[in-house]
Amino acid sequence: MDLRKKVESARDDAVAKGMKVSDQGVVSFDTEKLSQGARMAYVHDPSYQDSIRKDVASWQARIDRCVKDVDDADKGVEVAFAAVVKGPDMGDSTVPGFNGKAQGDIEKYEAQEADDIARRVAKGEKVSAADLAELRRAFRDNKGDKAFDQTFLNGLGPDGTLKFTNRLDDLAYFDDTKNKSTYLEINGGLADSLAVATGVPDFKDSDGRHLRFGSDAYNQAFQAWTKTDDARFYNKWRAGLRQHGGDEYDLEAVGNKIAVGYGHGQKARGYQSLATLMQQGHGYSPQFVADVTDDMIAMEKKNPDVWDLYGKFGEKDGDGWFANDPVDGALEVMSRDPEGAAGYLDPGTSAGKERSDYLLGHGHGSRDWNVVNTTNEGAKTDYVGPDALDPDDRKGLGDALAAAATGVDPNGPRPGAPTKHTDANNRVFVHALDVLSGQGDDMPASLRDDMAKIMTNHGHETYVAMSDLTGARRPEVGPDLDRGQVLEMTKQISRSEGSYNMLHTGMNYAIMDDIHDPSRPPADTLHSAGAAVGFMERGRYLALKDEQHDYTWDKAWSYHLSGGMLNFVPVYGDAVQRGADVITSAWIMDEQKHQADKLTSDSKVTFVHRQEQLNTIAKQWAAANPHWHNDDYSHSQGMYEQINIAANTGNALASGIAGAQ
Repeated sequence: MDLRKKVESARDDAVAKGMKVSDQGVVSFDTEKLSQGARMAYVHDPSYQDSIRKDVASWQARIDRCVKDVDDADKGVEVAFAAVVKGPDMGDSTVPGFNGKAQGDIEKYEAQEADDIARRVAKGEKVSAADLAELRRAFRDNKGDKAFDQTFLNGLGPDGTLKFTNRLDDLAYFDDTKNKSTYLEINGGLADSLAVATGVPDFKDSDGRHLRFGSDAYNQAFQAWTKTDDARFYNKWRAGLRQHGGDEYDLEAVGNKIAVGYGHGQKARGYQSLATLMQQGHGYSPQFVADVTDDMIAMEKKNPDVWDLYGKFGEKDGDGWFANDPVDGALEVMSRDPEGAAGYLDPGTSAGKERSDYLLGHGHGSRDWNVVNTTNEGAKTDYVGPDALDPDDRKGLGDALAAAATGVDPNGPRPGAPTKHTDANNRVFVHALDVLSGQGDDMPASLRDDMAKIMTNHGHETYVAMSDLTGARRPEVGPDLDRGQVLEMTKQISRSEGSYNMLHTGMNYAIMDDIHDPSRPPADTLHSAGAAVGFMERGRYLALKDEQHDYTWDKAWSYHLSGGMLNFVPVYGDAVQRGADVITSAWIMDEQKHQADKLTSDSKVTFVHRQEQLNTIAKQWAAANPHWHNDDYSHSQGMYEQINIAANTGNALASGIAGAQ
C-alpha cells in the first residue's frame, strides 16, 4: 500500500469508528450519527466524554503519522528533483538545465544534501533551523536504508564524521543547549547510520542455520565476504578509522574540562569520539564492534597512555556521555549483543583467550586501566602525579563479561524464559572465575557486581559448589566449578553490599529450586541449603576479618536490587519464586537484626546470625515435602536441628578450604 492510500485508509477507519475527519486532517467526534439516547448520554456522562476524547486523540495521532510519512517522502522527492535540475553536469543541451548524470535512487540525492549540511556543521558554520530539520528528516525517513547511509558516510569520510559528531556534542552540551534534543537526535541518527552502513551479513551454513559469531565457520564466511564488492565500504571505513583513530580533535567537554593549568586545551582522540558516537546507536554488527575494539587495543599496546586525559568523565561529573576510555566504551556497545560478546571473549579460541587475559588480567601483559592524568599540589606549582582509574572504571568490560558469560543483555529487558547457556558462555564464566579469583584482594572492585550477576545466573552450578558437603556432586547442567575459586569470589563479592545482596538473593532462588527438584532426596536438599548458607557466611567473614575499616558497605545496611541486577536471576516456576521471596525477606530480617554485631569467626554462631533465614528455609522445605519426615527430620523440631548442623558444617568446610589456599 502506498503512503497516500495509508492516509485514506486511516481516514476511512476513523469514520467507521464514529469520527469526522476534515479536509485538513482534523479529527472530531461525529455526534450527528448518535441516536437521541446516545447523544443525551454523551452530554451528561463525563466518563463517556473522557473516553471519546482519548479515542479522538488516538485517531488524530494515527492520521498525523500517516500524513507526516507522506510529507517526508515528498520532501525526499523534492530534494532529488532539485539535484537533477541543478546538478553540476548539464550534459544534454536539448533539455536545458537538466542533469545529464542524474542518479537513480532518491536516497542518494538525499544523502548528498544531508552530507552538505553535515559538512557545514562540522566546520563550525552557523546552520539554519530548516537545515537541521532537513537532517533530522533525512535520517528518520531513510532509517535502515544502507544505500543512503553508505552514500552519506562516504561523502563525509571517517575524519569528517568524527568532526561532525564532535561538533554536534559541542552544540548540545555547551554552545546551544536550548536545542540539545535536536542535536542529540541527529547524533543518534548518525550513529544508527554507521551501524547500518557497516553491517555484516548474517552468515548461514548450507542448511540455512545461523553461524555463531566467533566460530570457525563464521570466521571463514566473514573472510570470504571481505573479498567481495559488498564489503568494499566496510573495508574502506575500517582502514579510515585506523588512520584517524589516534588523531586529535577539538571537543569542548575535553578541552575545557580543566579551566587552567595541566589539561586545559587537551584534545580528544578519534577513537574516543567514535566510541562516544557508537554508544548512541543501535544494531551494530558484532564483527564491526569487535574489529574496532581490536584496533583500539592494538593502538594502546603501542602507547598505553594514548587515551589518558586530565579530569574525570563519569556520570557524577556530568560528562559520563563521553567515552574517554574508548575500549571500555566499545565493550559496552558489545554487551548489547550477548552472542557477540561471548564470541569476542571466548577463551576457547586463541584470539578470545588473548583478549580475555589482556582485559581481565593483573600485572605484566594486562591492560593499563589507569586512563586519568592527575596532578599534585606543590609548594609553588602543581606537578604531574600518577595515572588513576576512571570514575566508571571497567563498566563496559563488566557489561560485556556479564553478557558473554550468561547470554543476557545487562541493559536490556529481563528474559521471559530460562536462558540456556552455550558452551561459549560456560567457558567465559569458568575462565573469568579462574583469573579473577586468582587475583585475591587485587581483584578490581568494579567487577564485583558483574561476577555476582554471573554467579547468580549460573545459580545451579554455583549452588552445587557451595552446598555439596561430599565433594562428589556434579551439576546436572553447566560447568563443574572449583570450590576454592567460588569461595574466593564469594569473599571478594562480599566486600560490596550491593554485590553481596545480589549473590545472596540469587542463591535463595537456587536453594528453592533444589528443594523442588523431584530427582533429589529431600534430606539432601535440606542439608545442601544449610551448607550453602554457612558457606556464604564464611565468605563474608573472610571479606571482613583483615581490613574491616576498608569494608565498603554503608553504615546502615540496606537491601536494593536494580532492574539490571534482577535481569540475571534465572526464570523459575511460581513455587520457587514465591519461596525465594519468603526466604529473602527472612534473610533481610537477619541482616538488619545483626548488622551491628561484633565480627566473629566462631562457626557455631552461623545459626544465630542466620536464624530467621534458616528457619524459613526449613519451613519452605517442609511445605515442599509434606509427607516426608521422620524423627530426625520432624517438622516440629528435627528439620531445624538438621539445617543448623548443615549450616555450621558448611561454614567449617569453607574455613578449611580457605585455610588450604
